[in-house]
Amino acid sequence: MKKYPVGIREEVVSRIQAGESQCALSREYGISRWTIHCWLKEPVLPKTRGYKPAKTLAEYKYENKRLKMENELLRDFLRSTERK
Repeated sequence: MKKYPVGIREEVVSRIQAGESQCALSREYGISRWTIHCWLKEPVLPKTRGYKPAKTLAEYKYENKRLKMENELLRDFLRSTERK
């Protein structure tokens, strides 16, 4: 299936929603009516690429506190199960 730029998809969908005919736009852009039909059924948003947003300082502090508590519990468990 041929990929079309998101801008063209948005333009075609908005023009159809404004009342223009699918057939006319299909001829104008050289896009099949079936493709336009699919765009109207579920418009596709572009996938974002790149890195996930960085955690905030508060999130890092919370995670650090949680990990310290977890380590302390594990240390206590190991101490209690040590062979003497």
